[in-house]
Amino acid sequence: MALKKKPVTGMKDMMPEEMEIRDYVIALIKETYKSFGFSSIETPCVEHIENLCSKQGGDNEKLIFKILKRGEKLKLEQAKDESDVVDGGLRYDLTVPLSRYYSNNANELPSPFKALQMGNVWRADRPQRGRFRQFMQCDIDILGEPSNLAEIELILATTALLGKLDFHNFTIRINDRRFLKAMAAYSGFAENEYDNVFIILDKMDKIGLEGVRSELEECGYEKEKVEKYLRLFETITNDVEGVRWCRKELDGYLAPETADSLEMIISSVESAKEADFRMSFDPTLVRGMSYYTGTIFEISMDEFGGSVGGGGRYDEMIGKFTGQNTPAVGFSIGFERIVMLLFERGYKIPASKQKKAYLLDKNLSKEKMLKVLEQAKQDRAAGLQVMIVNMKKNKKFQKEQLAQMGYEEFAEIYND
Repeated sequence: MALKKKPVTGMKDMMPEEMEIRDYVIALIKETYKSFGFSSIETPCVEHIENLCSKQGGDNEKLIFKILKRGEKLKLEQAKDESDVVDGGLRYDLTVPLSRYYSNNANELPSPFKALQMGNVWRADRPQRGRFRQFMQCDIDILGEPSNLAEIELILATTALLGKLDFHNFTIRINDRRFLKAMAAYSGFAENEYDNVFIILDKMDKIGLEGVRSELEECGYEKEKVEKYLRLFETITNDVEGVRWCRKELDGYLAPETADSLEMIISSVESAKEADFRMSFDPTLVRGMSYYTGTIFEISMDEFGGSVGGGGRYDEMIGKFTGQNTPAVGFSIGFERIVMLLFERGYKIPASKQKKAYLLDKNLSKEKMLKVLEQAKQDRAAGLQVMIVNMKKNKKFQKEQLAQMGYEEFAEIYND
């Protein structure tokens, strides 16, 4: 069987130029989030299959890379269904593992607990621009904080990071699952119809208002309900005035404190933000994860043409493990998409180390070599990044290659 040089479909090899940016972004993420009081944690890449298939991950549960039992536990000849041969899977996100982690370690952790977690996740998805089957996720979560201070801090920390990476004029779209339910109830939809209505509403940015109207009517919903529902989206503005209008119009369906909380989040972030972006109340924002219970948000970036991150409140997930619900909110940035955008725009790492290359003659003596090694040690101590290589015949081309790698100073070393 011939060996294959290319990586598995949906996965990629990282070239040094991209890795340099990735390493820088990872370091900046940790530095920024730790300045907001978040602590790094790590969970295994393999999770119990029961946890991954707990009906909390939405469509991601259809994309799990499942793992066969090992050794004597794997009895293929006796297997009757999947549970006889599968007991684990590669994690499809970091939120389910975090909930298990917190449930297992809560007694040793502070409350509230501010967690920073970075790591690869896997989804058997269709690869496309900015989407792979193996990709890095970067999450910050606040566990044990019931107030909207958690949402405010998560948004401020995430946007501060994006500002440091020279992203400007992006939008944080924000909504609340309780607004979605109140609007559906106000319009006359039954509770068992909500999920399907929200799935169609989530397509608003792709098919528009008329497309949503057509799909709702095709599903058999009464025209009066559909019209009442869609009039809301024609009326609501994308600011705190829109939130206030909902508070008044949806009276009896939406708790006043829910609207007040969302207004406070928007106003507080606008006042305290460190980066250049806007907050937008978006009543069409749904987010697919079924575990969200309250506030939801996404980062919308024109440069990418879509979302580069998102999150929300999931107060009931940890209770699936412990039997007792725990307030929880998380925000995840699309690390791969952020790095891709930086790489495409030719991003230069600020204040990176000066790079110096020593090109050695092939006949260099031992004594001269030792002098070069000593000098290189002094250069590194002075803060330089140093490469020592043997000189090639085509010295000009060799220098051009090194220059593309960022080397600015060259020292050609001969015996004389």
